[in-house]
Amino acid sequence: MAGNEWINGYLEAILDSGASAIEEKSTQVNLRERGDFNPTKYFVEEVVTGVDETDLHRTWIKVVATRNTRERSSRLENMCWRIWHLARKKKQLEWEDFQRLANRRWEREQGRRDVTEDMSEDLSEGEKGDVLGEAISIDSPRKKFQRNFSNLEVWSDNNKEKKLYIVLISLHGLVRGDNMELGRDSDTGGQIKYVVELARALAKMPGVYRVDLFTRQISSPEVDWSYAEPTEMLTAGPEDGDANDVGESSGAYIIRIPFGPRDKYLRKELLWPHVQEFVDGALAHILNMSKVLGEQVGEGQPVWPYVIHGHYADAGDSAALLSGALNIPMVLTGHSLGRNKLEQLLKQGRQSKEDINSTYKIMRRIEAEELSLDAAELVITSTKQEIDEQWGLYDGFDVKLEKVLRARARRGVHCHGRYMPRMAVIPPGMDFSSVVVQEDEADGELTPLTNTDGPSPKALPPIWSEVMRFLTNPHKPMILALSRPDPKKNLTTLLKAFGECRPLRELANLTLIMGNRDDIDEMSGGNASVLTTVLKLIDKYDLYGQVSFPKHHKQCDVPEIYHLAGKMKGVFINPAFIEPFGLTLIEAAAHGLPMVATKNGGPVDIHRALNNGLLVDPHNQQEIADALLKLVSEKNLWHDCRKNGWKNIHLFSWPEHCRTYLTRVAACRMRHPQWKTDTPADEFAAEESLNDSLTDVQDMSLRLSMDGDKSSLNESFDHVAASGGDPEVQDQVKRVLSKMKKPQTGAQESEVDRALLDNVPSKYPVLRRRRRLIVIALDAYDDNGTPQRKTIQIVQEIFRAIKLDPQIARFSGFALSTAMPISELTDFLKSGNIKVNDFDALICSSGSEVHYPGTYTEEGGKLCPDPDYATHIDYRWGSDGIKKTIWKLMNTPEGGEDRSVHSSSPIEEDVKANNSHCLSFLIKDINKAKKVDDMRQKLRMRGLRCHLMYCRHSTRLQVIPLLASRAQALRYLFVRWRLNVANMYVILGETGDTDYEELISGTHKTLIMRGVVEKGSEELLRTTGSYIKDDIVPKESPLVSYTNGEATAEEIANALRQVSRTSI
Repeated sequence: MAGNEWINGYLEAILDSGASAIEEKSTQVNLRERGDFNPTKYFVEEVVTGVDETDLHRTWIKVVATRNTRERSSRLENMCWRIWHLARKKKQLEWEDFQRLANRRWEREQGRRDVTEDMSEDLSEGEKGDVLGEAISIDSPRKKFQRNFSNLEVWSDNNKEKKLYIVLISLHGLVRGDNMELGRDSDTGGQIKYVVELARALAKMPGVYRVDLFTRQISSPEVDWSYAEPTEMLTAGPEDGDANDVGESSGAYIIRIPFGPRDKYLRKELLWPHVQEFVDGALAHILNMSKVLGEQVGEGQPVWPYVIHGHYADAGDSAALLSGALNIPMVLTGHSLGRNKLEQLLKQGRQSKEDINSTYKIMRRIEAEELSLDAAELVITSTKQEIDEQWGLYDGFDVKLEKVLRARARRGVHCHGRYMPRMAVIPPGMDFSSVVVQEDEADGELTPLTNTDGPSPKALPPIWSEVMRFLTNPHKPMILALSRPDPKKNLTTLLKAFGECRPLRELANLTLIMGNRDDIDEMSGGNASVLTTVLKLIDKYDLYGQVSFPKHHKQCDVPEIYHLAGKMKGVFINPAFIEPFGLTLIEAAAHGLPMVATKNGGPVDIHRALNNGLLVDPHNQQEIADALLKLVSEKNLWHDCRKNGWKNIHLFSWPEHCRTYLTRVAACRMRHPQWKTDTPADEFAAEESLNDSLTDVQDMSLRLSMDGDKSSLNESFDHVAASGGDPEVQDQVKRVLSKMKKPQTGAQESEVDRALLDNVPSKYPVLRRRRRLIVIALDAYDDNGTPQRKTIQIVQEIFRAIKLDPQIARFSGFALSTAMPISELTDFLKSGNIKVNDFDALICSSGSEVHYPGTYTEEGGKLCPDPDYATHIDYRWGSDGIKKTIWKLMNTPEGGEDRSVHSSSPIEEDVKANNSHCLSFLIKDINKAKKVDDMRQKLRMRGLRCHLMYCRHSTRLQVIPLLASRAQALRYLFVRWRLNVANMYVILGETGDTDYEELISGTHKTLIMRGVVEKGSEELLRTTGSYIKDDIVPKESPLVSYTNGEATAEEIANALRQVSRTSI
C-alpha cells in the first residue's frame, strides 16, 4: 500500500485504543449476521480496497495531531463509523446501479425481440435467418470501415464547382479564433480548439463556400470584449482559390448569438433553459445568410446549409431543433457523453444519482443526447471504442439493431419507420503548419540560457525560459504532460510515479503544463484540489529542481513547448483515466515526441495508427514509471518511436479529416426546403401591389413599437414624398396617393384595412405580410377533454385588446395552436360565433397540421392542411410501426405479459382525431398510462423516432412525427413565410399539455394567463429522477409576462406592451 502509510497507522491506532465500544454498538445494529464485528478486519476487507481515502486522510491528520488520549480515541471511533457508513452507502449505490443496468438490459432485449417479431413478417424464412444472424454477427472494426467506405465516392477537386454552406455549433465556453484561452475553465478546452480549426479547414476545401461556427455572445466584464463581437472572420476561403471561389461572404466565420443573461458568462450546466432562445436567433441568421448567398452564388434561390453539425450535447439539442425547422441533415459529435460520465460518477460511490443530477444537470444532458440521436443522420466519433462502449449506453443507438436495419435497407425491405443513425470514425485533424521537423536536433541552443558566463542569450522563445527556470539541470530529457488540472486527467498518479522511481528522477525532468492560473484559491474546487495535491507531492518527494509547472502560457506557446521537449529527447505522457480521443498525443507526435498514454479510450486507436510509444494502465503508477523509464533510457526505441510517429502523422491532418468528413456527409440523405420562397409579382393588381409596397415602407419606418408614435398613414407618405430625391419618384408617389382611398380613423380604420387585406384572392396566405402574430395556445379542457367555453371569451377579449391600437392591429395576425383536430376546432369556434377567417393560421392536432383559413381550401370551403408542412414533417415518420408498438407497450405492464389478455386496454383509438401525421388515443384509465419519458425510452430502443404527448386534461395520447410540434410549427411559419419568431406573442396558461414547456422558451414573447388552465397533463411527462422544468424553462425572463385569466382587453394590451418593452 505504497503512499498510504496513514492506513497502517490508523489500523495500529484502532488496535491500541481497543474496540470495545465499537463492538458493543456493532452488536446492537447487527452489522454482521455471522460472528462479532471486528473493526480492523472490516476496515481491511471492505474499505481499504474500495473507498477513495482522500477525505478520510484529512480526518486522520487531525487525529494524529490530537494529543489528548481520550479525544484521540473518540475521534478514531467516529472515524471508524464514518468509514463504515461510507462503505455501506457505496454498496447501496452499487446495488442500485446493478439493478438499473439489469433492467436496462432486459428492456434492450425485449425491444430487440419486438423488432425482430415485427420485421420478420415481411421476410421469407431464409431471409429471417439471414437477418437474425446479422444481428448477432459483429464485423471487425477494420473490415467494417473498409466495407462502408469502399462504396463511397471520396471527396475531391471535382466538387470544386459546388458552393456549400456548412453550419457548425459549439455553445459553451469561450470561443474565438486567436489567443484561445484553453484551460481557463472546464468549458474552454480541446473542443473549442477542435471546432475552430475544423471551421477553418472546411472553408479551405474544394466546393465549400462558407462555414459558420455558431456560439454564444458574451458581454460580460468577466471575460474579454472580443467574445461580445457578433461576427469574427477565421479565414477568407480556399488559399489557392481563384476569384470565383472567394466571394463577398465566403470563408469561415464565428457567429455569436445572444441568448441567456446578456451580462453573465454561464457554465454549460446553466445554459440549458436558454437553448431554444439560441435556436431562434440562429434560425434568423441562417435565413438571412441563405438569402444573401442565394444572391451571390445561388442564382437568386436561397442557398440552404448543406449540413448542421452540433458539437456536444447542448449544441446537439440545438442542431436537432434547427434541423427540424429547416428540414436539413444533422450531424453530431458528442466529444464527451453524459451517460458515460454518470456511470463513472456512480461507480465512485461518492454521490447519489440525485446529487449528480443536481450538480451536472446530467439527465437534461442525456435527454439532449438522445434527442440528437433521434434527429442525426450521422454521428462522428474519434474512436471505435466510443461507439461500442459509450454510444452503446443510449436508448437511441443499438449496434445490433443498426446492422439489421442497414441490411434491410440494402435489400430494399421495409423497416416500418425504424431508424438508427450511422456512426463514422473520423479522427480529429491537426494543423501541422507550425511544425518544423528537424531530425537531429542538438540542445546547443539551450546553452545561452543555462550558462551565465557565456555570450549574450540568443532570441529563444520566452516560454522556454519560463519552463526551465524551475529546473536545476534542464539538459536532461523532459517528460511532458499537458492538460487541465482536472482530477480525471490523473496528474497526481503521474507525479507519484515520478517521485517514487529514483532511476527516472535521475534520468529525466518532469514538466506539467496545467492550464493558466493566477490564484489557486480562486479556481474551481476540483482544479484547486489537484494543484494543491501536486504542490504537496513535490514537497513530499523533494522534487524541487526536477519538476516544472509554469503558471501561464499562451496558445501560441504550445508548439514551442513541444519543440523544447523534442530537443531534450523527451517523452509526452497522457495518463488520464479515460481519454475520449487525445488530440495532444497527435500534436506531440508531430513534434517528434514518443508517447506514453492511457490504454482507456482514443489513445488505443492512435497507437495503432502511429505505433510511436507505449500504452499503460492509468491506475498502476509502477507501470507508468516503467514505461517512461524504458523510453527515456533506450535511445534506439526512442528514435524508432519518433520516426514511426512522423511516418504516419499525415493520417491525422486536417485536409485528410475534412476529405473523409465531406465524403461521409455527402452519403447522407440530403434534404432541404423544396418550396419556392418568392411570391409572384403579378399575384395582385398593380395598384394593390403598390399599396402593399408603400405599406411595407411605412411599416419599416415605424418599426411597429407597441408604445411608439402613432403617425398617420398619409403623414408618413407625405414625409416620403417631400423628403427630396428624384422628382420622378415624387410624382409616382403622388399619383399612387391620389388613387388610394383616404383611410378611416381609429378602430374603424383597422377593421377596413384588415378586411381588404384578408379578402384579397391569393394562393398564398396573408400571413406572409404580417409583422406580428398573436398565437393563442390555451389548453383549457374539462375532465372529459372537451374545450371549455371560457376559451371563447378569452379569445374575443384578445381580439379586442389588439384592436385597441389601430397601428398594431393593421399588421398583426392571429393563430390558434391546439391539440384538437381541425374539424372539432372549427365547430368549437363556430359555437362561440368566432369566424375561422379571423385567424391567419390554425395549428392543429398538437402541431401535426397547419391550416390557413381562406387559403388551401377544397370545394365547399373545407380547409386543407399545408402540403409543404406535411412534406416537411414526414421525415422518419413510420405510423404503422409506431401505432402497433404504442398499443403493445400500453397494454403490457412492467415486466409482465400482455394486459389485454386478462383485462381491458387502458387506451382506445381516437379515430376522429387521427390524421396522416397524428395517431390519437383515448385514455380510459389514467392510472395505467405510462409516462412520456418511459414511452419515449422504449420507442427509441425499438428504433422508432417520434414526438408523443398527453393532452386535453390527460384524456388523450397523441403521437406525431419527430420534426412536428406546436413550437416547431411556429419556426416553420418563420422559415416558410418569413414571419420572425421574435415578432410572435404566445399566450399560454400556467400549465397545459405535456408539450407546454416547449412553448415558453425562445425569442418570442410569452404571456401567461393565470387561472385559465386549472389542470394540465404535465404529471404524465417525466419519470422520477428525470430532468426538471427549470432545465427547460428559465426561472426569470424579460420575454415572459403575466396577467390574470379574467383580464380585460385593456389589461391584456398593457401586458403585451410590457413584455414588448422589457424584451428590447
